[in-house]
Amino acid sequence: MKHTYYDYSKEELLNNGSKIPVIVMEDNDAVFQSMAREMAEEIKKNNFRGRRTVFICPVGPVGQYPYFVNLVNQDGISLKNVWFINMDEYLDDDKKWVDTDHPLSFRGFMQKNVYGKIKEELLMPEEQRVFPDPQNLEYIPQLIEKLGGVDICFGGIGINGHVAFNEADPSLTKEEFLNQKTRVLEITKETRTANAIGDFNGALEDMPRYCVTVGMHEISNARKIRLGCFRNWHRAVVRRAAYGEASSDFPVSLLTGHPDINLRITEFVAGLEG
Repeated sequence: MKHTYYDYSKEELLNNGSKIPVIVMEDNDAVFQSMAREMAEEIKKNNFRGRRTVFICPVGPVGQYPYFVNLVNQDGISLKNVWFINMDEYLDDDKKWVDTDHPLSFRGFMQKNVYGKIKEELLMPEEQRVFPDPQNLEYIPQLIEKLGGVDICFGGIGINGHVAFNEADPSLTKEEFLNQKTRVLEITKETRTANAIGDFNGALEDMPRYCVTVGMHEISNARKIRLGCFRNWHRAVVRRAAYGEASSDFPVSLLTGHPDINLRITEFVAGLEG
């Protein structure tokens, strides 16, 4: 069965009543800069009001972080009342965190490229830099409840529609899928292949097989959701996200009813040629 939305032009993508609002930006940098600005503005707004800021943050996309770090350092934005809850982390075959010096370690990436580059007097305490822990799966859902919820969840969309590592599972109803919380799972072959190509020079045999991820419960209950897409295969992914049926076989589609979500894509992804 051929799905007509895969052939939608940019104009059709934007004007046929998409189920998730789509914003087209010039290029990757424009998408990443917009995410970084929104991160900074949300923190400044909450700091002014004396409120904490809670983000769910990805390591993929990551292009927003250099811009964010520069904004924080240049504008003197205090992160002392900010919580970064990272979406996920790769696990080894014993289902423990990969070492921070592993080339795919999300914890290692955040320390080297984000926390390690922010002025010490502006940086949040270490306990406010949170990763899902396979040894303590209840911690993040409980922390989010204690903190009063997540202000913004930032992320991308995977090859099979996954957000974080919430892999497609057609055996679950939509409600069951959305109720899943932080957990350990096996990464699908499709995701391992796409990530090996994009992040690991194609070294599929050495790709981790397991991960720990925040659940769709944590993501879907964030007050805002911002997703960025910029890869060549995102052309199909965003069209299915915007126009496909809501299904646990394509997890991002389950977010279509969220009251404040948008999908930021490049002109390249919006088009079908080139």
